[in-house]
Amino acid sequence: MTKSKDRRSLIFASLAILAWSTVSSAFKLALKDLSPLGLVLISSIVATLFLFVYNLSARKQLFAGFKANTRNSLFAGLLNPFLYYLVLFSAYDRLPAQEAQALNYTWAIVLLIFSVIFFKERFRLKDLLALMISFIGILVISSRGRLNSFRFDNITGISLALGSSFIWAGYWILNMRDKRDAGIKLFYNFMIGSILITTYALISGKALFSTGFLSFGTIAAIWVGIFEMGLTFLFWQKALELTSNTARISNLVFITPFLSLVFIRLILKEAILPSTLIGLFLIVFSNLIQRRKA
Repeated sequence: MTKSKDRRSLIFASLAILAWSTVSSAFKLALKDLSPLGLVLISSIVATLFLFVYNLSARKQLFAGFKANTRNSLFAGLLNPFLYYLVLFSAYDRLPAQEAQALNYTWAIVLLIFSVIFFKERFRLKDLLALMISFIGILVISSRGRLNSFRFDNITGISLALGSSFIWAGYWILNMRDKRDAGIKLFYNFMIGSILITTYALISGKALFSTGFLSFGTIAAIWVGIFEMGLTFLFWQKALELTSNTARISNLVFITPFLSLVFIRLILKEAILPSTLIGLFLIVFSNLIQRRKA
């Protein structure tokens, strides 16, 4: 029985990793026709609708405790999807996909720092080593290997990509303390986030589309809403529920950024820079160093 559950867990984890590996390419394709705000708006609304249908089909009491759920999701919805994806998509709008996704992957190291601050976890020597390696990886990617000159081509894009990792780590800390059902929690977070994004779009008056609503970018935004924000998290949750070895399944997520580079090369035709591969390897390696046993 355990082996059967582990096989199913591996299938769900593989589906999640495969889907997550496509989204960096989907971001860039969508941003050809949409502004970062337009992409956040469409994908968040799609994710909210998807999670609404999922929770109803799972016969969950979606509207039981509506006021409490709404109140508990106010700050979470502000962080994710509103701030996190607006900052992340703005980074993708300014940087090559390979650089944006690699720099965003520093969130796990930021989570380490936050854990020390908020949970008073012990800061170990290997944590310091992980931070130093990750920082070197950031420098390699940001300078495109020109470490002797430290010249950065797009400091705004780099700052946004790194900033998104801080927002995500903050959301993750908040999420760890929230003991609600995952599906219901995600729905309320995205519902609140979508309301905030829509309000911001109306007040700011910023353009949402560069080529009109009926475009390939809208299709890519729908893909992002389902496979980046909705379905994939449910796959990953199911994989963790079924496995007998959480650490083994969790470590599989580090395949994602490298597989993502394959899709970036095939779909976007970006030439993958050696500096991206080296920097990404350093960041992922630093994450593996500091990971605690489950």
